[in-house]
Amino acid sequence: MVEIVEVKTRKQKRLFADYPLTLYKDCPYYVPPMFSEEKNILDPKKNFNLEGCDCRCFLAYKDKKLVGRIAGIIHNRANELWNGKNIRFSRFAAVDDLEVFDALLKAVEDFGRERGMDTLHGPWGFNDTDREGMQTYGFSERSTYATDYYYPYFCENMKKLGFEDESKWIERDFTVPERPYERVMRIAAKLKARLKVVDVAETMPVRKIVKKYGDKFFETYNESYAELDGFSPITKKQQKNILKQFATVINRRYFSCLIDEKGDCAGFAVVLPSIAEALKKSRGRLFPFGWIGVLKSIRKPKELEMALLGVKKEYKFTGINSILMVRMMCNIVEDDIRKIESNPMLETNFSIQQNWKFAENEIIKKRQTFKRAIKND
Repeated sequence: MVEIVEVKTRKQKRLFADYPLTLYKDCPYYVPPMFSEEKNILDPKKNFNLEGCDCRCFLAYKDKKLVGRIAGIIHNRANELWNGKNIRFSRFAAVDDLEVFDALLKAVEDFGRERGMDTLHGPWGFNDTDREGMQTYGFSERSTYATDYYYPYFCENMKKLGFEDESKWIERDFTVPERPYERVMRIAAKLKARLKVVDVAETMPVRKIVKKYGDKFFETYNESYAELDGFSPITKKQQKNILKQFATVINRRYFSCLIDEKGDCAGFAVVLPSIAEALKKSRGRLFPFGWIGVLKSIRKPKELEMALLGVKKEYKFTGINSILMVRMMCNIVEDDIRKIESNPMLETNFSIQQNWKFAENEIIKKRQTFKRAIKND
């Protein structure tokens, strides 16, 4: 028998945060998230993503041994926006045991049924900057800071339990060129003058950009991501979580923020130094010494992860993306970066797929979400 326990106590929260380290103990491809983020998932004072959401977390035991965990998220704003009655499962990790899978997913399903939901789907996070999708291809590739690794049995078991395919993503590996693409540089120079935009990341520290243009940045983020699967707008309160998660690992050499004549954010691109190896060594903990490896990875990176790219609607189809990428491209070549990997890109997001036609790359990973109707007892 599988026993499901709802996470409530301090000890249970630590077990919830730590369990994937046990499951993936011998897996070289797993990269842990920051321990503090997982431990505080149910704390509204620290996890501002809980705004507008109802969340419960569960642990699974079999023969008195911890064998899995899962979170259930009812995203009220997303349900209103998409006219749905969905409950998301997230933070899913479990041994290869169909009984355990079934018990954990049913725990989330019961939570959803209690609140009048009619569909269980996931893995989805709190928003588009959270971890989304279950790996379906590329199992011998290391995860990134922003994604979860899954053993092959996960998607196999989802199918056995009657789940259907939902949203799908791809992840690309980019070949670093020996020199910047001259054609892109020429186009970017002409467009920059024509569109009258300034890349403030050329001269302004990240903290100052956040303080002066943070609101404009998120306005453009919400506008450019609005039509993507499962999207919900980032609120002012939630911005603090995003900035805590990403702004601290931004290196200005690989970040662009274009400001137009009106003072609006015309577009942005965030390419992050990879802190994956540092997190693996520290088991996701920054203290007492984990921050040293993370800081070193940020200041002198060997690998980069493409995180976010967004353009204000009025600048779409202007070629502004070339301006966003050109300064970073020059810095990447100059800094002798060895590897650049994208974070997940929706297969249906054709505009983002078109952006990378100029660069040599290959698809190295795929992931997707699954859905299943919730039956009334």
